[in-house]
Amino acid sequence: MTQVTITAPVRRFGGTSRRDAWWLQPLAVAAGLGLFVAYSTWAAFQAEYYHTGTYLSPFYSPELFGDSPHAWFGPKPAAWPSWLPWSPAFLILGIPVGFRLTCYYYRGAYYKAFWADPPNCAVGEPRASYLGERSFPLIIQNVHRYFLYLALAFILVLTYDAWQGLWFVDPATGATTLGVGVGSLVLILNVILLGGYTFGCHSLRHLIGGHRDQLSGINRLRQSTYDCVSCFNQRHMLWAWMSLAWVGFTDFYIRMCAMGIWVDFRLL
Repeated sequence: MTQVTITAPVRRFGGTSRRDAWWLQPLAVAAGLGLFVAYSTWAAFQAEYYHTGTYLSPFYSPELFGDSPHAWFGPKPAAWPSWLPWSPAFLILGIPVGFRLTCYYYRGAYYKAFWADPPNCAVGEPRASYLGERSFPLIIQNVHRYFLYLALAFILVLTYDAWQGLWFVDPATGATTLGVGVGSLVLILNVILLGGYTFGCHSLRHLIGGHRDQLSGINRLRQSTYDCVSCFNQRHMLWAWMSLAWVGFTDFYIRMCAMGIWVDFRLL
């Protein structure tokens, strides 16, 4: 058989034969992720207005150390350096950030949006070589499966927070009663969206499938759970964006209520 070698043309940065508005997608992703990173960083440094009543912002949960009633182990550690800014969020935010940063979907999204690697399909890149994810720093992306284990634990914690958000203290009697406020629904929806994103993780699908590259021969229960994760995985991008936007709104809602700008209406 005759072999034919075809040399692909080297395009200049941004060069393409595409006639569609290919730049819209990476621009929208850069704007969305940039806005979330800016807000979440600002919110994490505030170290105040992150809780009100039984509501706790997901940016600060679990609150390991802090001054709110939600703190697991009491106030800020005495060993914390005085010159270093303090916020309870600093102790836990690295886990959800690491989970999203190494996510298979988000990799492709921010590679295009921020690194232009490539800016989009069939569009010229700013560099001529590609080292892949087998060398530093991108080899760090391979820790995604370990962030998954921690993210699953976070779903349990946030579910507990949503349950706590259904209990209200009567300021007159001090009695605790079960009810539903707007904030209760905000926290519950936050868990649902984060769960849909987490349970659709590619690494979870491999874990549920029994670390197999071939599914033939696995038992019926494992096949059913694999199919369930695959169902979430089919809309992984949608779950990723909805959960990202809502977790930011959840913090914003609790912050507005804690500042007295918004009123948390009781529905039941």
